[in-house]
Amino acid sequence: MDVADYVFPQQGSGIFCIMTKVIVTENQSQGKCAEFGRKFNCTTDNDCEEHINSVLGNGIITGVCLRDFKDNKTRGQCEINGWCPAENDHVVIKPMLDVNNFTIFIKNSIRFPLFDVTRGNFPSTMTSSEIRECKYHPVTNPFCPIFRVGDVLNYTGQTVEDLAEKGGEIGINIAWKCNLDMDIEYCVPKYAFTRLDEPFSKNAVSKGYNFRFAKYYKTVNGTDFRTLHKAFAIRFDVMVTGNAGKFDTVPTLINLVAAFTSVGLGTVLCDIILLNCLKGAKQYKAKKFEEVSDAQIEASLAQSPGSQMSLKGIKSSYDSGAISLATSDQPI
Repeated sequence: MDVADYVFPQQGSGIFCIMTKVIVTENQSQGKCAEFGRKFNCTTDNDCEEHINSVLGNGIITGVCLRDFKDNKTRGQCEINGWCPAENDHVVIKPMLDVNNFTIFIKNSIRFPLFDVTRGNFPSTMTSSEIRECKYHPVTNPFCPIFRVGDVLNYTGQTVEDLAEKGGEIGINIAWKCNLDMDIEYCVPKYAFTRLDEPFSKNAVSKGYNFRFAKYYKTVNGTDFRTLHKAFAIRFDVMVTGNAGKFDTVPTLINLVAAFTSVGLGTVLCDIILLNCLKGAKQYKAKKFEEVSDAQIEASLAQSPGSQMSLKGIKSSYDSGAISLATSDQPI
């Protein structure tokens, strides 16, 4: 078995491919035959034994060098055990450029269960004739669900000529950002387009996008054979993101309190309110601050004879550590 036996389209959820080039290898059956490619050129069996357990071949390398002695060829190809004849994926095939005018119809809906809101990507009033005739444009027709492939590629800075030969991956992002305090009709999608395989576009190997698949048949005598296809394609990934919000008093107050507390303003605000706004402000002030007489100040300063500052009217707080000072010009 090889990759075409166990990897087959579908490519994934929200993904589709448009093939631009296909290399077909017909009438393959299980057996032994010569491998294809310069890498597997050989003159002796020892050359092939170096490739045993290689994962780059079209089958299992047997270690035998196949040469055509009738033509007196000194060089041959290593033998494989697998689907024969081996695939030659270096043949020159002209890619299909007409894909430029293909169209894509995208039908998308999103639901915000917290707000019990469901929206679709085109207006419910749009008729079938309008859908058939419109083409998406980000300015003149932003709600049309029909996208021309050539236009999508242009939005990513690519052309069909760039991608048809080796394939590529294009991302179509449908972003929903809805302010539900406004009219529900303003909750509409915005489209963005990008080339997902851009980091690999200039690589020497593994460029673009391709995959293999096979169609299987059986002869009259029960022998299995297949037709192998290597497809180069433009792959489109449709990705949907959504974010909706609505004003609510309770979360707003909670966030404000959390913000004030986090920067240490909670205690200050509480003191301002309790000292100035409530009926029991005098009782709170009496508990928070203690009046200190001049005699107490002088007795306290007498213990520090070097001081030349006179302090009076000191008010200190035992519970919050706050202290208020009043200065005098007369030395002590």
